[in-house]
Amino acid sequence: MSPRRSSLSRSRHEKRDSHATRVVHQVASWCLCYPDAELVERVPLLRAALAEQAVTSFEAFLDHVAQTPVEQLEREYVDVFDLSRRHALYLSYWTDGDTRRRGEVLAGFKQRYRRSGFLVDTHGELPDFLPLVLEYAALADPVDGAALLQEYRPSLELLRLGLAEDGSAYADVVDAVCATLPGVSPPDRAAVMAMAAAGPPTETVGLEPYDPRLLPMAEEHHR
Repeated sequence: MSPRRSSLSRSRHEKRDSHATRVVHQVASWCLCYPDAELVERVPLLRAALAEQAVTSFEAFLDHVAQTPVEQLEREYVDVFDLSRRHALYLSYWTDGDTRRRGEVLAGFKQRYRRSGFLVDTHGELPDFLPLVLEYAALADPVDGAALLQEYRPSLELLRLGLAEDGSAYADVVDAVCATLPGVSPPDRAAVMAMAAAGPPTETVGLEPYDPRLLPMAEEHHR
């Protein structure tokens, strides 16, 4: 194969990968929002979009949505995300909790959206709401959106672990998002804390997540 042909092949592969990532981010954004009849109606469309990119990681979750009454999906969502701090969908809540600093961090999210021209009705949600961040990455600025997700990779991984440990169907959705980011997901909370301690940006990814069970890990890491 000539160098030029090899370069063209690599470029097409990268474009295909980039498009697949955007599809994953958009589908995950819909799946992580409060479920309703519209989500159920969208399942065939979501399946088709994922199949076109050969993405199979959402199959079990979409089967669950298609086979479960909307009222039950709503109850499950409330139980998983509204009644358990282990599954917070607000990325900076894992790193900054309800501190004064979090206000500055949330303002930073808004600034990034504005710079890209991303105008969206948040429906009262905070700008670090994961479905909103995923929509930004899928539709507005894939490069900065992926960078933002990577900055909050520890938050995503803690969310993924919590959902998996509790046997939630949503674990596959967050796992699919993590799989679009560089590197392999940490196997446990201790590894996530090490990632948070080592990673850039240090001013954004802190070591004081709200889950008190993680604090001893952070303290032990700094001894």
